[in-house]
Amino acid sequence: MNQQSNLDGKTNYKSAFVLVVMLFFMWGFITVLVDSLIPRLKEIFDLNYSQAGLVQFAFFMAYGLLSIPAGFILARIGYKKGILLGLTTMGVGCLLFWPAASSRTFEVFLVGYFVLAGGMTILQVAANPYVSVLGEPKGASSRLNLSQAFNSVGTTIAPMVGAMFILSDNILTGDEIRTLGEVERLSYFSAEASAVQSPFIILAIALLALAALVALAKLPQVLKTKNSGSYASALKNSKLTKGALGIFVYVGAEVAIGSYLVNYFLDMNLAETILSSKFLFSISASVLNTSDLNSIDPKGIVGAFVMFYWGGAMVGRFIGAYLTNIMSPAKVLGGFAAGAVMMIIASMTTSGVVAMVSILAVGLFNSIMFPTIFTIAIEDLGDLKPQGSGILCTAIVGGAFIPPLYGYLSDLAGFKLALILLMICYGYILFYALRGHQSTIVK
Repeated sequence: MNQQSNLDGKTNYKSAFVLVVMLFFMWGFITVLVDSLIPRLKEIFDLNYSQAGLVQFAFFMAYGLLSIPAGFILARIGYKKGILLGLTTMGVGCLLFWPAASSRTFEVFLVGYFVLAGGMTILQVAANPYVSVLGEPKGASSRLNLSQAFNSVGTTIAPMVGAMFILSDNILTGDEIRTLGEVERLSYFSAEASAVQSPFIILAIALLALAALVALAKLPQVLKTKNSGSYASALKNSKLTKGALGIFVYVGAEVAIGSYLVNYFLDMNLAETILSSKFLFSISASVLNTSDLNSIDPKGIVGAFVMFYWGGAMVGRFIGAYLTNIMSPAKVLGGFAAGAVMMIIASMTTSGVVAMVSILAVGLFNSIMFPTIFTIAIEDLGDLKPQGSGILCTAIVGGAFIPPLYGYLSDLAGFKLALILLMICYGYILFYALRGHQSTIVK
């Protein structure tokens, strides 16, 4: 009888893991699809880089405000209901893009992003620790890296969707819009709204369908509900608090690069370089599914290469799932952090294709950072994992602060000098891997 019960438990773990992997894919896809809107919104609303960064501020501020409340909720309702709540909220958030796009009001877009990110916050607080406890503790980092690899599949596909459906047509500047006649202006605004609405309506349907699938699934209960642990108790663990700062700077740096890659490439006149190179031309044409790149907006031409940034993260996470299974996760984290620093220095000190390839390669080294920091930070918390997850997911708010700061520094001193900020971020992660992850309990 006990043998059969154990066998059923293992089967449930496998099916639960597969289902959760689907969740990781969806939120990775949506997160990066948001990045594709930034160059478009910048022109439509005539924003500078700092103002465009407010899109990410609204998106990631949800993590800062809602992660700890989500941890409280999760500790009381369990992982399955937490996942359901997150998916449903995300679906509602995507549906809000319809009126937001129709009204063409920047503030309404920001509200839509916040609601979407609120659902994603709940989902992350539930799903990340859930993966870590679906099996043996020593394999937690490997499992989360594997789950995040499928998250990266979503982040790799999203730039292609964004380049084809959001960035590929010509986007008029504010001055050009003002020269249009009334009928032409209304027609243009209608086309702009449709370009934004369609992808997110499809995503809303997919998210709500996935929520229905989760509701019907029999997921193993691996957390006692009505958990009585406190955030104060969790915060006594220095490995957790230092890890939270690591998540803050990692997410901020990764999002800053992803958000401004298109603008960085345009600043280096890489669209002309791509058009003049047979090899680069063929890559961009393949991604955009067209041989007539001359009719494509330069944002779309360079935007096609953003997939390699997120694709590197996907490849690195599959590799990381193996490496963290056979090596100390902290050592793997240290090696990848050092690699990110070196690639940023290379991009800062070069130009053209070398600078482009170097900054894209940072995606490969980003790959294992979130899952590895996350599992290292919560590994000693026991039943305090929901609280630890809430604290770590709160730290994702780094994506709200560092990209606008990077945008401000870019306005002030240019993209390359602004990269110093990101070097500091990855330098801290290197410190955490070498020394900061050593656990101490504050009494």
